This record gives sequence, C-alpha cells and structure tokens, in this order.
Amino acid sequence: MKNNYYPFVNQPLPYDDQALEPYIDEKTMHLHHDRHLQTYIDNLNEILKQEVQLQKLSLEQLIQISGRLPYRLQAPIRNNAGGVFNHRFFFEGMANPAPQGPDGVLRQRIIREFGSLDDFLEQFRSAALSVFGSGYAWLVWNQRRLKIMTTPNQNCPVEQGLRPILVIDVWEHAYYLKHYNLRGNYIKDWMPIINWKQAEKTFLHAQNRSCRR
Repeated sequence: MKNNYYPFVNQPLPYDDQALEPYIDEKTMHLHHDRHLQTYIDNLNEILKQEVQLQKLSLEQLIQISGRLPYRLQAPIRNNAGGVFNHRFFFEGMANPAPQGPDGVLRQRIIREFGSLDDFLEQFRSAALSVFGSGYAWLVWNQRRLKIMTTPNQNCPVEQGLRPILVIDVWEHAYYLKHYNLRGNYIKDWMPIINWKQAEKTFLHAQNRSCRR
C-alpha cells in the first residue's frame, strides 16, 4: 500500500532500475528515484516534524492546502509535497513492455477530445517541449473533460482541484545522462513506455470521484 501519510518513506520502484532500458537508462532511474525523490521525502518529513497539525494530512491534502498555509510554509510544502507526488506518479506511469496505446474508456475519450491518439501525442509532445526550465507536462481530468497542461518546478495539478492521468517529468535530471540537453529525444523515448493500463485505471477512478460529488 502506498505510503501517503507522515512519516513518508521512499518505496521501491514498481520495476527494476534497468527495466526501462533502452528508453531510460539504469543510472538515471537509480539517481532519479534513490537520490532526487529521496531528497523531497527527507525535506517533507523534516518540515512536518515541526508542524504537528499537518502530520495527519495526506500527501494530496498537503498539496491542496499549500496555498492557504502561513507564508513561511507555502513554498516548502508545495515544493516538497509536490516533489513526492509528482515523482511517484511519474514512475508509476511507465512500464516496459507497455501497451501500444490506451484501451477502453480512456481511448474513446482521447479520440473524442483530441481527434486521434496520434493528435493527442503530438499535442502532449509540444506541451512537454514548451516547459521553460524545469517542470512537467500532464494529462488531467477536470471533472468534465481531459486537458493537457504544464506546471513549473514541483507544482502539481492537485492544488487546482484537477485529477492527474498521465505525466512526463521534464526536469533535466530525468534525461540528461542519456540525452544531454535534447529534451525532444527524451520525449520520443518516453512515449513507447507509457503505462496505458495504469492511466486507464487512474482515469476511471477520477471519473468515479467526479460522479460522487
């Protein structure tokens, strides 16, 4: 079961470090998960150790309220809780081998709203390339439709009440060892390892949550 409450721990990847080869190299996966994500977890735990009133909140709740916290806590919580959520979501969203595309309801919805899977992937690629500096490109559900969006740094769509379905991390540490500064090549390598089964599951869950409101 995912560790969603304080104290947070860095759970193992859902695959071996080398499992995404040749698309993402083993060393990048090791450093990304064991160093970068671990740092966000350590930082978040250190902050919450001093903030007892926040310790009972889930990871998503911390992100949702980050903008309403005292000013001294807003950026630290947004950056570090977001860093934990975003990385976990990114890692869970990849598989090798992976399905060639979405199936079921998600596929139907993508075709309905973007025209075709190829059109969606091209728009998603353009969004990922458009991120200035560090950040993410997302496919999210806003309770009515799917939407492609980007966020800077470790900002997370959850803070805006949106439900993430798919994400690519475009911080340079996600690809620099293999692709150097060629983000486009990294995006091209990432697309064949999208875990569409996980995306479908996440989308169905997001739809069900919308229906219960």
